Amino acid sequence: MRKERKGHVINISSVGGLAAYFGWGVYGSTKFAVEGLTEAMALELAPLGIYATVVAPGFFRTNFLDESSLTRTSNEIGDYHETVGNMRAFATEVNYKQPGDPEKLAQAFIKLAAAEKPPVHLPLGSDTLQRFREKTAAFEKEIEEWYDVVVGTDHDDVKHSK
Repeated sequence: MRKERKGHVINISSVGGLAAYFGWGVYGSTKFAVEGLTEAMALELAPLGIYATVVAPGFFRTNFLDESSLTRTSNEIGDYHETVGNMRAFATEVNYKQPGDPEKLAQAFIKLAAAEKPPVHLPLGSDTLQRFREKTAAFEKEIEEWYDVVVGTDHDDVKHSK
C-alpha cells in the first residue's frame, strides 16, 4: 500500500468498543483499543494515500450470543445479579432476535471497501447509533457539569471560551 500510495485498512470493533456494557468489560476494552488504534492509523497513513476505517457493528442476528460462540462463567456472584446477571438474561433473551441483518452488514462492508473517501468510523446498526448518541450526550452533560474543573487545570494565562 505504501508503494502504491493507496489502500484501505478496515478494522472491526463493536458497539462495545464505543460504549461499555456491564459483563463485557474485557471484550469491550479490546474493542476500545481497536477504535484508538484505527484513529491513529488513519492519521499516520493519510499522507500515504491510505485510509483506515474502524467498523463498529451492533447486535446482528448471528450465533454470537449462543453457546457455540459465547462462553459464560459458571461462577455467578450475587452482588452482580443486577448488572452482569441482567446482561446474561438479556443475551439469552435477544439471541437470534438481534436487530441487525448479517446480509445487509456484508453489503455495508462491500460499499465501504469500494468507497473513494471512506470514513474513519463506521457504526453499523440502529442500536449502535443509539448507543453512541447516548454516550456522547452523557459525556457532553458531564463536561458541562464539570466544566470549571475541566478547564481549571490549565495555567492562568490560558484563555477559555465555552
